[in-house]
Amino acid sequence: MRPAPVRPGASPTAPPAPAAIEPWIPTPQEEEWLRRIHQALLQQLELSRLGLLDEAAARREIREQALRMMTDLSVPLSVHVRQQMAQRIEDEILGLGPLEPLLLDPTVSDILVNGPEKVFVERGGKLEPTALRFRDEAHLMTIIDRIVTRVGRRIDEASPMVDARLPDGSRVNAIIPPLALDGAMLSIRRFARDRMAIEDFIRIGTLTEPIARVLEGIVRCRLNVLISGGTGSGKTTMLNVMSGFIPANERILTIEDSAELQLRQPHVGRMETRPANIEGRGNVTQRDLVRNALRMRPDRIIVGEVRGGEALDMLQAMNTGHDGSLTTIHANTPRDALSRIENMVAMAGVDLPTKAVRSQIASAIDIVIQLERMEDGRRRLVSLQEIQGMEGDIVTMAEIFRFEREGLDADGNVVGAFVATGLVPHFHDHLRRRGLELDLAMFDPDRKL
Repeated sequence: MRPAPVRPGASPTAPPAPAAIEPWIPTPQEEEWLRRIHQALLQQLELSRLGLLDEAAARREIREQALRMMTDLSVPLSVHVRQQMAQRIEDEILGLGPLEPLLLDPTVSDILVNGPEKVFVERGGKLEPTALRFRDEAHLMTIIDRIVTRVGRRIDEASPMVDARLPDGSRVNAIIPPLALDGAMLSIRRFARDRMAIEDFIRIGTLTEPIARVLEGIVRCRLNVLISGGTGSGKTTMLNVMSGFIPANERILTIEDSAELQLRQPHVGRMETRPANIEGRGNVTQRDLVRNALRMRPDRIIVGEVRGGEALDMLQAMNTGHDGSLTTIHANTPRDALSRIENMVAMAGVDLPTKAVRSQIASAIDIVIQLERMEDGRRRLVSLQEIQGMEGDIVTMAEIFRFEREGLDADGNVVGAFVATGLVPHFHDHLRRRGLELDLAMFDPDRKL
């Protein structure tokens, strides 16, 4: 049950990062040849026949014809550059053009395009520019249109914003003129192929081994958990890690706007919302799915992120026997997270007194975990709080653990330590009755975790 301990003397630093893929940036001469070969190949290829082939076979045929055409035209470029050109032409016809190398790069977590000449990536939690460019606005629009049409969506002046998903699960958002003033904008949130484990969190310093043991106990004894944090703070990753503690014999239902969770238990039912079609019909919201999930005999319900009226249905589920549920929310502090839940309940269209809503929140949610992405790019658990009930009209919370910042080192890394506040949580006895013993010494405020 216990996570693997950190090796004595080892510092909680990140593991060696995988090597970045260096994308090919053509010179003006190479760019001109690339354009000519691409246009000539489009006239020669039988695109209808390519559509009948699987992607590997179609790419092989495009590559062979592109290389043959370069030989016939005696293109004055090296073999290496010809291979790069053939690869780029494959990507232009079947993939996402100049973005393909970034999608293959394991070090890239986000791809951000601000018009055809500004492409940024996030590596290690920090944004950096790239030398990649689109030829022009029309080129960028072609790639965006290819993404959205693959998932049955459209983007044009009548519908200039769209959310979509790549085949690997990466989330895509696009917005085009007239709403985007300086050219079309594209954001791709990469989908992690390798799911992180709690040991990875310990190693990179997101939390410590004692806190990991507490999180495991929280999940195993079926406490309801709200994971809070800002954009990119690691909420979904934490949700994935904590879901790994759910026993394999439980029936789990997941509800998401864009499927990202990677549960490995054998009995998982995954559901995803559906936007309205071109005629404005067929919309299925998270609230619809939460209501339906209650009729599907779940042991646990996991909502990827509460954003609206489904908060009320989620609270009611937590209060009516669906213990051990987990969800995330955008908020900067644990107290803000509860305020946002309160506001979302009001969005459900049910006129409930404020005290009644807060009472529902206090009885439904047991734990609030606050995550933060700090300026050094690291995601950290900065607070773990227990909801203890109501005092008058106020939901009372008790902080159990927190991350205390001490400053920055010479390299700009945040220096600090995880500490206990000295409060022994009410759920400690709950865990003990279920046979999950926690050492009371971990709650000593004079002891670094």
